[in-house]
Amino acid sequence: MTLYVAAALLIAAHFLRLGDIVGTVACLTAPALFLVRQRWSLLLLEGLAYVAAVIWLATAWQVVALRWSLGRPWHLAAVILVGVAAVSVLAGSLLHSRTFRLHYRGR
Repeated sequence: MTLYVAAALLIAAHFLRLGDIVGTVACLTAPALFLVRQRWSLLLLEGLAYVAAVIWLATAWQVVALRWSLGRPWHLAAVILVGVAAVSVLAGSLLHSRTFRLHYRGR
């Protein structure tokens, strides 16, 4: 759950940087769904983590394309953004662990 909260904070910071307050608030409040012990909330959290990963990869593509076209270094930015996307994917995939399955079993 800690990794998921970290991933949510990262994507919230991304939306805040874009000036998207609604997206920021949505990302900051999403981990509260862990308090809802229903199977749908776990599936929604997983889906949100994967959507965050797609947003990070799209951002990586844009940043790399811009830096490449300007002749500026782009490798480090790509590694960082793909790494953050991987954190989001890992956070979503860990929701399939035995602990979470038992906690949300049959609900």
